[in-house]
Amino acid sequence: MPDYGHSLEFGVFLPPAADQFGDTLRLAQAADALGLELVSIQDHPYNSTFLDTWTSLSVIAAATSNVRVFPNVANLPLRPPAMLARAAASLDVITGGRVELGLGAGAFWDAIAAMDGPRRTPAESVEALEEAITVIRALWTPGRGSRLPGKHYSLNGARPGPFPAHDIGIWLGAYKPRMLKLTGRLADGWLPSASYATPDQLPTMNAIIDEAAEQAARSPKDIRRLYNIDGGFTAEQLAELALGNGVSGFILVVNGDDELRRFAEETAPAVREIVAGARSPKVVDRLGVIPTPDDGIRISDERLWDESARPTGPAPEPGAVYTPTGKALGQQLIDVHNHLRRELNNVRSLVQRVADGTLAVGAARSEINTMTMRQNNWAMGAYCESYCRLITMHHTHEDRSLYPQLRHGDDRLGPVLDRLTEEHHVIHDVLERVDAALVAMVAEPKKIIDLQDAVDVLTDTLLSHLSYEERELVEPMARIPYHY
Repeated sequence: MPDYGHSLEFGVFLPPAADQFGDTLRLAQAADALGLELVSIQDHPYNSTFLDTWTSLSVIAAATSNVRVFPNVANLPLRPPAMLARAAASLDVITGGRVELGLGAGAFWDAIAAMDGPRRTPAESVEALEEAITVIRALWTPGRGSRLPGKHYSLNGARPGPFPAHDIGIWLGAYKPRMLKLTGRLADGWLPSASYATPDQLPTMNAIIDEAAEQAARSPKDIRRLYNIDGGFTAEQLAELALGNGVSGFILVVNGDDELRRFAEETAPAVREIVAGARSPKVVDRLGVIPTPDDGIRISDERLWDESARPTGPAPEPGAVYTPTGKALGQQLIDVHNHLRRELNNVRSLVQRVADGTLAVGAARSEINTMTMRQNNWAMGAYCESYCRLITMHHTHEDRSLYPQLRHGDDRLGPVLDRLTEEHHVIHDVLERVDAALVAMVAEPKKIIDLQDAVDVLTDTLLSHLSYEERELVEPMARIPYHY
């Protein structure tokens, strides 16, 4: 199986027991603080010792800032899809886009029937799940009242909405061929558990998903592969699953703080490093140009975009021809970005020294005089403003010249280029915020805190964007003719 190049994500599968929710909430907050991306809880509504999953996820989402939450997986027979769509979209709106939807066809039919749920055959459960996905997506899509006739689930003029804050992924817990084929046709992700789908079974199951995706005119790359695991997996084994089976999300079934901390602080970074090292030679060996990796460090609590939703371009082709001019252009892009990175460090240092009281705003001349961008007005504000202009000029050149030529040379880059342009607009708004904070600080020096916050957001967005741009464009820039 191929490595689809998806960014790696790590998360936790937490206990749902009613008498353990204090521990569950603490573990969720620890996962958030330790930089994990995902927090999930299983959904067995018929179990009287378990708390309701959506209620628990709502409390967890309110008590965290960055992690995305999802049911692992929602029990469809006891969760009518129309209501499930409303619940997921509502929580996504409330959290600013931090909800995904794990979805299952159902099991434990005696227990489901005991709660007045349907008792379905395997074929009926797959049929119902397909109808449910259609219902859910219809209610997330703007338009008039939806009418969808179905054997198990229908819509009879229901108005869509509320609409999610981001494109919620529908990840299916699937194991049998019919479910795997449905995953390939319709789902955004596949979410099996290692206890039911062992690593040696993944290639065969993946092949069924990929074949179904291609038959539905989809790319296998469209389906993210996630995996519920226990603590027995090593970093090397997880990296092998990423590189050999396309798995890009690892969800640890966790019960204790030490286990969680080891996973977040040791295992996840090691997997990222191994995978990054294995991916880099594919570009380095053929191009001699090394894109700058994203270290994943974020210093602000604000998130202005969903990095997991970033599209990726086509994989490098063995027969691609790279020109010396194209390689040099890719290196030039990295060099320009490195200049922006260095200057950003200078801006941050200058702002911090003013905030610390070790440097007066009007006395910044001797510091700025050694920097590459020098102005007649040596106030800190002038320097920050010049840096903002430099970024804007760089992005304008890309949007008006570089991107159109790349798009013309390979239309498969369209989604990536569209996303990069969208991020340029976001960064422009952040630059405007920095400028406004500068003006406010001149009038009221205590507002240096607002300036620091704005520069932190600029740091997170800009560094993330630059690495993403290099990762996606260095290779095509080397093979697509570019005319200045």
